[in-house]
Amino acid sequence: MPRVARLSIAPVRGLGLEHPDSIELSDMGVVNDRRFYLVDDQGRLVDRLRASQLCRIFAKTDADGTWLRMAFPDGRVVGGDVKLDEPVRTDIYNREAIGHVVRGPWAAALAPFVGRPVLLVRCDRPGGTRIRPGETQVRNQVSILSDGSLGELARQLGVERVDGRRFRMLIELEGAGPHEEDGWIGGEVEIGTAVVSVTKPDARCAITTQDPDTGERDLDTLRTILRYRGFRAGDPEHKLDFGVLGEVAVPGRIAVGDEVTVRERAAVLN
Repeated sequence: MPRVARLSIAPVRGLGLEHPDSIELSDMGVVNDRRFYLVDDQGRLVDRLRASQLCRIFAKTDADGTWLRMAFPDGRVVGGDVKLDEPVRTDIYNREAIGHVVRGPWAAALAPFVGRPVLLVRCDRPGGTRIRPGETQVRNQVSILSDGSLGELARQLGVERVDGRRFRMLIELEGAGPHEEDGWIGGEVEIGTAVVSVTKPDARCAITTQDPDTGERDLDTLRTILRYRGFRAGDPEHKLDFGVLGEVAVPGRIAVGDEVTVRERAAVLN
């Protein structure tokens, strides 16, 4: 039976991951995951696709996003209370993030790693709130990836192992077969005291080609996934899938070591 091997969150989108022993999965997702994000002076999202070195910086915040602490590679720590400025709306991969610019020392400290001035934004609601255009319902997705899928990708690449951190998934599992999680789409899984409705495959981007410690491009993950899995069937955008996404059906606590129970689809439908 698959078990939770690692949990990963990033209080500031694109920065280095932290790995808590447990998370509280609310109906808004994990409240301090991706609570903050970066934009340039044109209001465009800045993440590791545009600034790969961000992975070398680590952040922590509280559940309400009232304080923020960043640790930099040279040992500097920049922290303090969060004070909000003007409101902003940002397109994040076809979803709209709604928040406020954060005043303070963080943006200036991040600029050298981006190569241009940036603004730090805090989402107005927990969980990195993003809304699709034309929708009113907030959707905070749960991402899941198994060790079996990572093992198959390593075999296809001809390397000993692939570090799951490059995929930046909320939940990594151990004890599963290659792409076993794909078979859960359309059903539900119980993890700890939470239940997740698995809704669709997870489309991948060039961030997966980067070493999660250095930000340097070191593995041709996308070309390899294309070669052995192909594009998503019937999708005009030619998405490359690896892992799955879901939505919170029942909030609860998930901890490293928790077993994953797959609910039978017939039972879910009934």
